[in-house]
Amino acid sequence: MKRCPKCGKTYNEPLNFCLDDGDLLVDEGPQRAFDDTPPTVMMSEARTTNPSNWSAPPVQYQSPQMWQQPMYAASPNQTLPIVSLCLGIASLTIGWCCSLGLLLGPAALITGGIGLAQTRKDPQRYGGRGMAIAGMITGGVFLGLYILFIIFYGAALLFGGLGN
Repeated sequence: MKRCPKCGKTYNEPLNFCLDDGDLLVDEGPQRAFDDTPPTVMMSEARTTNPSNWSAPPVQYQSPQMWQQPMYAASPNQTLPIVSLCLGIASLTIGWCCSLGLLLGPAALITGGIGLAQTRKDPQRYGGRGMAIAGMITGGVFLGLYILFIIFYGAALLFGGLGN
């Protein structure tokens, strides 16, 4: 027999907590010598949370309105100007390593030129004129700086400044 210390209600069932206030029950009967495991209480049958025998109302399909008219205007394609800008920035930043910029700089100029031509030809479909120009400028700046570096390095070798 167990008793609730808070409300004083006694239980003969194998429970551990009071059903009224949830307090821990105190055992008033003989103590079990070696079995400390709490008794298992079997509740009523398990609830079915997703029954499969219910009847659903028939589905009436209606075409959504959003497929009939576009809700927003599609943005212009800016792929080549973005690629040009990324290549131009990469040529200026990591292009000095192993002369990688000699590949990235001209690629930035070419993709920027194609993107700029597409923007001029069809501005409704293609966009990113500013990014194409910026990509061409950064690719051109790298190539100009690289050519100046080669000229100064060659002049230094020619006049013996670095040869000694």
